[in-house]
Amino acid sequence: MNKPLRRISIFCGLLVLALLVRTNWLQYVKAEELSTRKENRRVQIAQYATERGNIIVEGNPITGSTVTDGSDYKYKRKYLDGPLWSPVTGYASQAFGSTQLESLEDGILTGNDDRLFFDRTIGMFTGEKRQGGNVVTTLNAAAQKAAFDKLGSKKGAVAAIDPRTGAILALVSTPSYDPTAFAGNSKTDEKAWVELKDSEDKKLVNRALRETYPPGSTFKVVTAGAALEHGVVKDINAPTDTPEPYILPGTTTPMVNHASGCEKASLMKALEVSCNSVFANMGNQVGRDNMVKTAEKFGFNNAEIDTPVRAFASVYDKNMQKDGNALSAIGQFNTAATPLQMAMVTAAIANNGKLMKPYMVKQLESPGLDVIEKHEPEEMSRPLSVENAKKVRDMMVNVVENGTGGNAKIRDVKVGGKTGTAQHGEGNKKRPYAWFISYAENPDGSSPVAVAVVIEDSGADREDISGGGLAAPVAKAVMEAVLKSNKG
Repeated sequence: MNKPLRRISIFCGLLVLALLVRTNWLQYVKAEELSTRKENRRVQIAQYATERGNIIVEGNPITGSTVTDGSDYKYKRKYLDGPLWSPVTGYASQAFGSTQLESLEDGILTGNDDRLFFDRTIGMFTGEKRQGGNVVTTLNAAAQKAAFDKLGSKKGAVAAIDPRTGAILALVSTPSYDPTAFAGNSKTDEKAWVELKDSEDKKLVNRALRETYPPGSTFKVVTAGAALEHGVVKDINAPTDTPEPYILPGTTTPMVNHASGCEKASLMKALEVSCNSVFANMGNQVGRDNMVKTAEKFGFNNAEIDTPVRAFASVYDKNMQKDGNALSAIGQFNTAATPLQMAMVTAAIANNGKLMKPYMVKQLESPGLDVIEKHEPEEMSRPLSVENAKKVRDMMVNVVENGTGGNAKIRDVKVGGKTGTAQHGEGNKKRPYAWFISYAENPDGSSPVAVAVVIEDSGADREDISGGGLAAPVAKAVMEAVLKSNKG
């Protein structure tokens, strides 16, 4: 071969090599980045080319798919009773993306997950079009509906957990929204989205997981547990050394009580009538660092609580002074909690001091209904000993039987609870939040349900009255629904 031809051959060979390197670079190294770029509409077109798998509650789908008219996206999402279930499902929109379970389990629902490779391969030979798998939840339909109906037009949230496993039974946030209204990409969908996004009611916010509130007097059960765990109190019926008035440590400010009989009140009596002074005193005696330890065992200051939807971190301040710790011990100052967090607190107490990790996906299924992943209950921590958990339960039962939680009573069922009204805003001038936490017992002493309820627009003006008057009936309805469904 003469010299010019040899040079041309080498040059052509280098060009071919460069093409091979470039092709492999794009196909293997850059493939993921290119396939997920917003500008790549082919990915979205493929995503909506087949019917999406469903999110399942008690064997029934709460989602579906419908054909889209006038769009290159063939199918769009639809929701059955969308406002009821949107705090669980989130949304999947052709124009506005996806959230919550729709986003986190998108691979299963679209059929693109690697664990569905076998199903896709079989489909290539049988000619069947690709199908999405299903996400099976732990939700209890009756409990969800009871919470939603009882909250009605109020701003608020409910979280209910099975203390024995950590399974989430209800997750409600009101006011809610219907994800079907903006599931497509038409002008009508855009209008619905803009109205919802700009709503003053923050309908898109999942208040049960992603809104924190001062927990008010419901936090007193944590303080009671800390006092028992750290040896400040051994006998819940013995008088405490709480004076009246009780002066916040390091200040001249007296702690205000909204009940009588708080001077030297026992822990049992103090929880019954919700004495601020006694629990502020207990928090001070336990000390900030030990209060932090107990609160964190219950889940506070944990920014990685995934249900699998991630919940906002609930907060117990690690750096406050003694007066701040005393106020935090009654659920004020910088203390903040999601409804899920307070349901976790209640669940741990009801489950003999053992906190199970909360979860709401029971299993993932292939299009052929084969189980490809199943959740196994997992212990998260042990905030209380069995003995001390029982003492706190005795105190909470007394609150329902003789104290401020009477509206949560269920005939022939042992119920424990705690009311709370959380002051907030500058100078505590804003309308307070009404809280109620509770659990119900089976005849064998186990608890199938722990509930936390918060109502934002309570209009309350006194400690605990709104929690007992407004939030307790919501919790009662949820507990009754779970107990009834378990019998059935």
